[in-house]
Amino acid sequence: MIPIHNLYYLLCYAWHRLPDPAEAQAVEAQEFHRPLALLTHLLLVATRRQLRCGLAVGYTEQEAELTELRGRVQLAPTLARDLLRRGRAVCTYEELNANTPLNQLLAGTLAQLSRTRALPAATRQQVRQVLGRFPAAVHPTPPTGEALRLLRRQRWPGPQAFLLHLCDLLHHCALPVPDETGRHRFRDFRRDEVLMARLFEQFVRNFYRLEQRRYRVRSETIAWQADAAAAEDLALLPTMVTDTSLEAADRKIILDTKYYAAALRTRHNRQRLIAPHLYQLYAYLQNQSATPGQHLEGVLLYPAAMQEVDVRYTLGGHPVRIVTLDLAQPWPSIATALLTLIA
Repeated sequence: MIPIHNLYYLLCYAWHRLPDPAEAQAVEAQEFHRPLALLTHLLLVATRRQLRCGLAVGYTEQEAELTELRGRVQLAPTLARDLLRRGRAVCTYEELNANTPLNQLLAGTLAQLSRTRALPAATRQQVRQVLGRFPAAVHPTPPTGEALRLLRRQRWPGPQAFLLHLCDLLHHCALPVPDETGRHRFRDFRRDEVLMARLFEQFVRNFYRLEQRRYRVRSETIAWQADAAAAEDLALLPTMVTDTSLEAADRKIILDTKYYAAALRTRHNRQRLIAPHLYQLYAYLQNQSATPGQHLEGVLLYPAAMQEVDVRYTLGGHPVRIVTLDLAQPWPSIATALLTLIA
């Protein structure tokens, strides 16, 4: 399992953010026994920074009984309350303040953490202190899947995007405690293979985007080199989308990440590579049209959970490497291994 300190680097790169040296040093200096403690620490640090800079503001819709007309008059409630005779009316209007959906979500997440018994009392006190620095206009809203989905559809600046990712992951890990309203317990998200597979893929792709300049890095759709009697039949073919494609003028690497407990499977008392993974990479290579003079190759990358693997083949005329990455080693060694992989 990935050490908690290394989760900091994995999450930073997965969320397209370079690790901050001072923040990384502070993380490594502390003893985090659970991912929840690390996530809470990161949320507190990022929230304090946001509060120092000033929470983002936006226009939110307000409704109130006013003596002066403002915005739009709501005729039905105004007449129902017989307000016109008293020189009043119900109006809806937009007001610029910090009570934005993202700030409401952030405050709601902090409020949830302040009641979480899985955190030390001192940490819960820090959470309450930070929550107390929010403007009175911000109404804490408990995180929900629907609210998070709506926020994810928007484009956010780096600091706010990082806060949203943290709240999203904390919500994903929170489980309500039966018969105790308002309390939650948190699972270790490192045991969620689907979530970790997505984070591992994003981590590797964004690491290469941020830490090297030779290759253009992206996820790309590969078209099938296929013909059919009817054009509409081609639409039935499954979509081929790479995890990471690294492309330079003279070299292109199709790198597929697989977050599995082992890179080999035992069948009939013999260990073999995982066939569907190899078939998938082979299909990518066979249908990829490299430009003239461009060297095309493939890589299958696994975390080294149970065993280390590093084998090389030539498949269909293309070099292919199946290799594991030890995520339990110190971070500088992980970074060096990733850069060496594409050197």
